[in-house]
Amino acid sequence: MNIVECIDIKKTYEQGQVEVQALRGISLSIKKGGFVALAGPSGSGKTTILNIIGGLDSADSGTVTVDGNVLDEMNQSQLADLRLHNIGFVFQAYNLIPVLSALENVEYVMLLQGVPAADRRQRAKTILDDVGLEDKYGRRPAELSGGQQQRVAVARAIVSNPSIVLADEPTANLDSKSGQDLLKLMQEMNEKKKVTFIFSTHDHMVMDYARRLVKIRDGRVVDDQIKAR
Repeated sequence: MNIVECIDIKKTYEQGQVEVQALRGISLSIKKGGFVALAGPSGSGKTTILNIIGGLDSADSGTVTVDGNVLDEMNQSQLADLRLHNIGFVFQAYNLIPVLSALENVEYVMLLQGVPAADRRQRAKTILDDVGLEDKYGRRPAELSGGQQQRVAVARAIVSNPSIVLADEPTANLDSKSGQDLLKLMQEMNEKKKVTFIFSTHDHMVMDYARRLVKIRDGRVVDDQIKAR
């Protein structure tokens, strides 16, 4: 079963007087439980694809279906609801809330979902334990290293059991050991919980961990390979 289906997606941005074709007819199907890397140089269009799959941006033409929902048939409220309940995001810049502790950052999505306080507190503690931050519950983002902040971001993305996690350059700000630990964690979540992970990256370590590697260049898919396990 395909959890993501992109058919002939095109996207053009205007930069001043210049039109930039970010996507030039991308078609891509991703099965439920996939562990997929979209790889390519900066400006290749891989982050644009993630943003469109996540409903953060819209395609100029083509069709995108995510977890059974056709995105261009949904209004902004419906898209927000889809993101809240079905999609977890891991951003390159972490996007943690500075005034909240690690525990409160992880709880935040569940707060928006209306999960009871005691339940969300317990789930947040369990997931922080899973990512090796059992002694950092009360720390705010500024008191955490880059690797620790990214672990909080991953915990926040997966704590509500989304169908899909979209991770934009998740290892970009990490040293190789922290990056490897993070990838092992996400691989474990993928295998245990069957969460679909889709990465954008130009990091060869992420490409090595991925079970499927889709190479993007100049807004087009130039190679698509499923690796032997």
